[in-house]
Amino acid sequence: MPQQVVPIRMGITSRIFRFTVRPKRRGGPQAFSRAEDARALGLMKVRAVQRADLYFVRGSIAPKELDLLGRFLFCDPVVETFEWEDCGDAGHEGSAALGDGNRIEVALRPGVTDSVAEEIMRAAVEIGVKGIEAVSTGEIFEVEGEGLERRDLELLADRLLANPVIQRYAIGRIEPSFPFLAAGSGEMERLPVSTMSDAELEALSAGRRAALDLREMTSVRDYFRMEGRDCTDVEFETIAQTWSEHCVHKTFKALIDVDVPEGSLNPYPPRVDNILKTYIKKATDEIAAPWVLSAFVDNAGILEFDDEYEMSFKVETHNHPSAVEPFGGANTGVGGVIRDVMGVSARPIAATDVLCFGPLDVAPEDLPAGVLHPRVVFSGVVAGVQDYGNKMGIPTVNGGIHFDPGYTANPLVFCGCAGLAPRGKHRRQARAGDRVVVIGGKTGRDGIRGATFSSMVMDSTTGEVAGASVQIGAPIVEKKAAEVIVEARDRGLYTAITDCGAGGLSSAVGEMASELGCDVDIARAPLKYPGLAPWEIWLSEAQERMVLAVPPENMEAFARICELNDVGVTDLGLFTGTGRLVVRYDGVVAVDLDCRFLHDGIPQRRLVASPPQATLAPTPLPAPAPAPAPDAARALLGLLAHPAIASKETVVRLYDHEVQGATVVRPFTGILHDGPSDASVLKPRETGGSRGLVLSNGFNPKYGMADAYRMAVSAVDEAVRNAVSAGADPERIAVLDNFCWGDPKRPETMWTLLEAARGCHDAALAHRTPFVSGKDSFNNEYRARDGRRVSIPPSLLISAIGIVPDVDASPGTDLKEAGNHLYLAGDFRPVFGGSVYAELYGLPGGAPAGAPDEVPDAAAGAHAVYLAIHRAILAGWIASCHDLSEGGLAVAVAEMCLGGRLGARLRIEGDRARTSTLLFGETNGCLVLEVKSGRDADFLKAMEGLPLRLIGGTADSGRLELSSGDAAASVPVEDIVAAFRGASAGAAQ
Repeated sequence: MPQQVVPIRMGITSRIFRFTVRPKRRGGPQAFSRAEDARALGLMKVRAVQRADLYFVRGSIAPKELDLLGRFLFCDPVVETFEWEDCGDAGHEGSAALGDGNRIEVALRPGVTDSVAEEIMRAAVEIGVKGIEAVSTGEIFEVEGEGLERRDLELLADRLLANPVIQRYAIGRIEPSFPFLAAGSGEMERLPVSTMSDAELEALSAGRRAALDLREMTSVRDYFRMEGRDCTDVEFETIAQTWSEHCVHKTFKALIDVDVPEGSLNPYPPRVDNILKTYIKKATDEIAAPWVLSAFVDNAGILEFDDEYEMSFKVETHNHPSAVEPFGGANTGVGGVIRDVMGVSARPIAATDVLCFGPLDVAPEDLPAGVLHPRVVFSGVVAGVQDYGNKMGIPTVNGGIHFDPGYTANPLVFCGCAGLAPRGKHRRQARAGDRVVVIGGKTGRDGIRGATFSSMVMDSTTGEVAGASVQIGAPIVEKKAAEVIVEARDRGLYTAITDCGAGGLSSAVGEMASELGCDVDIARAPLKYPGLAPWEIWLSEAQERMVLAVPPENMEAFARICELNDVGVTDLGLFTGTGRLVVRYDGVVAVDLDCRFLHDGIPQRRLVASPPQATLAPTPLPAPAPAPAPDAARALLGLLAHPAIASKETVVRLYDHEVQGATVVRPFTGILHDGPSDASVLKPRETGGSRGLVLSNGFNPKYGMADAYRMAVSAVDEAVRNAVSAGADPERIAVLDNFCWGDPKRPETMWTLLEAARGCHDAALAHRTPFVSGKDSFNNEYRARDGRRVSIPPSLLISAIGIVPDVDASPGTDLKEAGNHLYLAGDFRPVFGGSVYAELYGLPGGAPAGAPDEVPDAAAGAHAVYLAIHRAILAGWIASCHDLSEGGLAVAVAEMCLGGRLGARLRIEGDRARTSTLLFGETNGCLVLEVKSGRDADFLKAMEGLPLRLIGGTADSGRLELSSGDAAASVPVEDIVAAFRGASAGAAQ
């Protein structure tokens, strides 16, 4: 391998060395995929974009040790080559841009955490390389194409290859930047809040991006007038984070005046006090499931798994950060929700993700100013999810990918994590005298004001001013912290624990000390870079940190566990019992707040809910009119290739769903493992017997644009029926809600929120499935430079976790054997409103069928069907089972054929004028079941009195035969496979 060998005398000169690592084989899918993305930006001359890794190492290092770095740390010699060169002494860091052909080099901006570089420093010590002072990393992109100009390369770098929030680039060579030894500045500012006018209060909130309204700012002013003093900047920022929408959920807890014109349909009282208590928690309280061990009080919901173990589940959103920095936003979204599970003393065992993007083929000139292209967001988010879960060794087992123009400026990134722990081991109550201990990564400038940033509407300047709000992840650090927590839990070394997420130490320590109070000194916190002011240290959301309450007598043992696992540990102070939050910087008081004011002093928000004009009357049922569509065969193949249905394999295969060895039902099923599963089933390795857990979700924002109430009912039903299809017991399923909405100050937005919350309540009662946790994300809007505001569609994700009594009985969605009968179970009422068929063929939108007062009864009827199906699955009568969702009945059966590579005959009787509706309309509460030969009589008896119809059977013909009314079609299974798999997640979607 070519390299430059230079004589170095150790200890004399510190020099900078540049390593370039290239794949041995040029080209490949990624190089041409990048070129495809470039052409989508209008750069039609780009033929391929080759990528190489770039590393800079500063220090006094011998040539043989440089070779060690190259061979053992920087490259895989089987598929890669490396070369290094001497760039000079440390006083001349690299070369200026040389214009090396069509080369773009990208590196992190100074001050941005380089987690790869940190791991290189650690690993170099392990392989015996000495003299390294600092490391930084980057990327090289070599652009192939004729006639490319510098402006083409700059456009490519600006819009595709570099994110200006955290990265810089050069055409040619880039100069490295290295971190410096870090110490805080200690500078604090005093704000005369107590004497400010209303206008000055509003200006202060806006200037510091506090996202506090005038009533909230007035409460702050009143408090400091009572205290008789000014407010420090650290105190003000603490209040802003603690009172943020992200942390305190003030919209869900608001007092809402319902304004509905007289004579209009109105299911609400004149005033609704606290949506969370009135609808979501109320459903959980009314169901009162004894197997719910903790709901809405911990970092994650906790449920009984069996007599020995408990399982936990949490789903978070990381939307605003992912819009600004897609990789870092999604990466730390995954890391944050994993920490939520660690925060209930559990071992993380599985991750889920549901991702929403704008259309990937949108023209660059149609994007609002300051908005990243959906292709850039898509690739960055997918890579971020892949990076964190894979590196931590947590399988990503379930999720979805959705596309809508409403997500162009506001992508949604839902990240979930499930955990397992011995029952009764989680400790929740700190005691006076316990030490306030933080473990994990160092504190940096990344993630500052993240909680308030996520509580604001984005605009064209967001990426410029909120870059520091995006955290940078280090999954290996979190992996080691997780090992510390499990061992410390089992040895009983701590009395309380929480993750250091939104708001950083201000929220983590503040919440743990909300009753006791504490006294901490943040000058002790280890820093990543110099010059951080006390408020920055206190608010930083730098990742991979957990806060624990450790009794003094356990500190030595706890610190020893951290040392053995190479995890940083810092004693910040103690819980005092005074009820005051006291924060010092090197002994100087920076915060001295009454905990009751901090956590209970926020005034209740007052909002108005009023229906849009279009929803003042009940939504009429869709008319049973013939659909202007092609023949059934072409319609089926068109639906299978649609981004909402087509295989997501090109994305899912990037995620490890096998690690830990617990995954029983994987994202794909069937004889070639390419058919879509309805849910994931896991059998944790610690547990005995055949019991497992299921993870599933329900999501259809297109319903939300027409009827938010029925969208919520539909999402709950879909999550539950997906779980039942995989073998879950319908009486042991819990759900989580994630509301992503626009600006709640808009009355019409609040109306849809009320409707969705009411739908959650009604559906939960109908299915007897309690809510155990949730999260909301508001202000998912974008304000363009012309003042126009664009909101996402009302988007409700329902995630389900439940018990599978026998994982071996889980039937899967793939057809098993020719000659079996196919049945359709459930109240089959397909419509085109909100369906993929309607989108594909330009039909009017709408919502699932049924008048509003019929919806809860329909859900209750579906629950009875699910109970009977579950008994049939446990009895061993069901060979395969698949729910009806996007694409309707024909698509569901086609996917079953695909998984089993078997043919089938499908005949559905009904009104001939509604043939397309029967085949491709969508409905709730329905599943297709393949019943094993000879078990039909048993199955029919078990389903007696419930909606059920025989719709056909399996065949070894290699074709799906469709017939309904006078329409008939015959589609080869190989064509079904080609349509489903031919549209890649990155291209067709």
